[in-house]
Amino acid sequence: MAQVRYMQEAGADFMKTHSTTVSGFLLFAGFAFAAFAGTANKSDISLRSAMPAGYDVMLLKPSGNILSFMGLIECPELEGAKHVSTDASAKLVSASGQTIEKFPQRFSFRVTASLRKILLDGPVASVNFPHDPHELLLKLKFRVRDYHGLESREIVPESIEMIGMPADVPYDERVYRINMNVGNLPISDRLVIDVLSPQGERLTHFPFILL
Repeated sequence: MAQVRYMQEAGADFMKTHSTTVSGFLLFAGFAFAAFAGTANKSDISLRSAMPAGYDVMLLKPSGNILSFMGLIECPELEGAKHVSTDASAKLVSASGQTIEKFPQRFSFRVTASLRKILLDGPVASVNFPHDPHELLLKLKFRVRDYHGLESREIVPESIEMIGMPADVPYDERVYRINMNVGNLPISDRLVIDVLSPQGERLTHFPFILL
């Protein structure tokens, strides 16, 4: 599977690359992988206001449908920021040259859930969902967690909206934007958004890690 996994839960999917729309996936994937690999190695590559957070593919049972999730982080404040490493430490520097010490207060997770047949890795897990798979797309839930050292807490999103095709129009793909206001968090914290089934089962997760 074309992924690089962190061994910690919060970072497990950080290096899985994807596009935020099906039509643009193949064009975007190569660039996204290169950019994120460079970031993970603390090389001198500028961050973008929209950054891939990973993808996941699973099999729905008993329908046999393939469900894919693609995550994106939208944060204009990070446009042009760079990782700078020394022998002893690493830091994030803004486009204006200022050291970033706090997590961006406002940003969005964008999650695309799709039943379309696209060229991704095969499913790595299966999920029991005896109802219409399109119903699952419409009733996804989300949970955001902040990890600070060994402590963790849940952060309630400021708002959750479905964008793109209206919910009352039959469609095989849904896009959610989860808008966050995280307040005053150290840049060393790790944020993770869990994608949940209507019954509250965790289907996948996407991390937001800056250091």
